[in-house]
Amino acid sequence: MIYKKVAKIEEEISAIGIGCWNFGGDWDSTEDNNSAKIVCTAVDMGINFFDVAPVYGWGHSEKVLGKVLKENGLRNKVLIASKGGLLWNEAHETTNNLSKKSLLKEIDDTLTRLQTDHVDIYQMHWPDPNVPLEETAEALEEMKKAGKIRYVGLSNFAQADVDKMMEYTDVHCQQSLYNMLERNPVSYHSIPLDYLTEKEVLPNVKKHGQAFLPYSPLFQGLLAGKFNSGVNFSEHDIRNANPKLVGPDFEKYFNAAKQLKDLADKYNKPMNEIALNWLRQKEEVTSIIGGASSVKQLENNIHCTTWDIDDEMMKEIEIIIEPFENL
Repeated sequence: MIYKKVAKIEEEISAIGIGCWNFGGDWDSTEDNNSAKIVCTAVDMGINFFDVAPVYGWGHSEKVLGKVLKENGLRNKVLIASKGGLLWNEAHETTNNLSKKSLLKEIDDTLTRLQTDHVDIYQMHWPDPNVPLEETAEALEEMKKAGKIRYVGLSNFAQADVDKMMEYTDVHCQQSLYNMLERNPVSYHSIPLDYLTEKEVLPNVKKHGQAFLPYSPLFQGLLAGKFNSGVNFSEHDIRNANPKLVGPDFEKYFNAAKQLKDLADKYNKPMNEIALNWLRQKEEVTSIIGGASSVKQLENNIHCTTWDIDDEMMKEIEIIIEPFENL
């Protein structure tokens, strides 16, 4: 495993992390015993970073991760990054809430589900325009003093708000949408994004010495080369909510993915590894948040760390993805 170090975080972090969203049952293939095998294998193979959130599976992902880590004595071998600020009701409708009162309750609920006394990185999942950043920072500072969190992260935040938040509390890492075909995306699952990853986020994390954690590195499976032109997800699959995968824009992204698949075949490299290495080889990228639905898929993702994209291949990749620089 390759590890990366940034100024803001004491530990070295594995270049490949595990995104635990699919542990919650929001994707096509997830069973708790399968998730447990993925977690244990990941740690055995050197992964020390796990990204989760309360809203993933409506609390179930945190429960699964916490149970596996505790039962197998793995908690002290990993960094857990969870999130706060996204609440849901019985109908599973979500609302953003970064108020101090709500966050202080959320962190306790998260610690209970994870069966731990602290979260290593606590990330604000989405901005909340109704709550002043100073109030959110007060909650985070209180959590740090109580030993409930170690580092603060911001996810999906405009960079002006990141800089403003740093006036009230230190920000150790950022997370945003980033992959070969979503380089400066303006939306995620129809949710508007107030940041441009390549143009704004990457320069800012480098400036501040923050960790950067790109999510959706394989474009929810498209960049793994597994999709057909007429992809159909099960009715419970969260990807049905992504208009780039099920709407009129799908053909544009699918055709680019097909070109990348042809390139991968030319160089006799797996397409998923090319997509992951394109991210990994960027100086600003710390740990790639990749999901895995099986141990085999996990092993395939980790294998990308055994080789690098050379200059010749990179030039060919850039030709294919250049039209997506502003998408």
